[in-house]
Amino acid sequence: MKVIDLIHNNKKTAFSFEILPPLKGTGIEKLYQTVDTLREFDPKYINITTHRSEYVYKDLGNGLFQRNRLRRRPGTVAVAAAIQNKYNITVVPHILCSGFTREETEYVLLDLQFLNITDLLVLRGDKAKHESVFTPEGDGYHHAIELQEQINNFNKGIFVDGSEMKVTNSPFSYGVACYPEKHEEAPNIESDLYWLKKKVEAGAEYAVTQLFYDNKKYFEFVEQAKAAGINVPIIPGIKPFKKLSQLSMIPKTFKVDLPEELVKEALKCKTDAEAEQVGIEWCVTQCKELMSHGVPSIHFYSIGAVDSIKKVAKIIY
Repeated sequence: MKVIDLIHNNKKTAFSFEILPPLKGTGIEKLYQTVDTLREFDPKYINITTHRSEYVYKDLGNGLFQRNRLRRRPGTVAVAAAIQNKYNITVVPHILCSGFTREETEYVLLDLQFLNITDLLVLRGDKAKHESVFTPEGDGYHHAIELQEQINNFNKGIFVDGSEMKVTNSPFSYGVACYPEKHEEAPNIESDLYWLKKKVEAGAEYAVTQLFYDNKKYFEFVEQAKAAGINVPIIPGIKPFKKLSQLSMIPKTFKVDLPEELVKEALKCKTDAEAEQVGIEWCVTQCKELMSHGVPSIHFYSIGAVDSIKKVAKIIY
């Protein structure tokens, strides 16, 4: 069943979460532990992130360095298949513009279709660490909507070179990202909403937000989206605050504000353990308010926060 159907068919607010593929060479068992920890709360689907290659520098020992390309977290397709087979849970691999050519994307789509994995989250992705601005890989795409077009054509049985498939299988369905506090590269929220509407018109069935800590900004964004003619479910993306260092790290990394009340409570903490408890309590309050407003689903970003999310989920579900 497609993600959009899982959401619509659920009588209460649905639950989902996101995981990372394991670091190269570390195995999948720890990832299974994460799924085991959270699946008691009946997740309707699990997202699996995708990561581009980056340049790394190897010290040759003679004063010179060798530049190599390395993917630290390969295996998104394999991880998605492993989780689907082991747990019989719908999986949603991320498909990126960042770091992938059109042909590489096509091969990913073919592999996923062979595995009967047909739900995707379509994203532009972050720029590479060595880039000052986002740059496509080879003939890859600048924007998620261009990637959507390739997926739409694939669904119609058309390869990226224009040739036709002899056999077509189940089409892909997909969601996209959105930003209640606007994307960092957008000049204003109106521009951001314009492009979100274009992505919906191009076939996105739902949107998942960047993490946020102020529900008011989410509710305002949903109203603005509706006023702009965007009528797909907008799923709140949530991650519990956990460490004192996140007071500066979260705004810098994710370009979101931390509410004054949360900051005041965090500053009273002397240890990360105390800060984690503040984060759990704040997240519970956030989720309860979102659920009381009838949000279709809550999507948890689980990286580094599995234990906190379990404690939150035990209270709200």
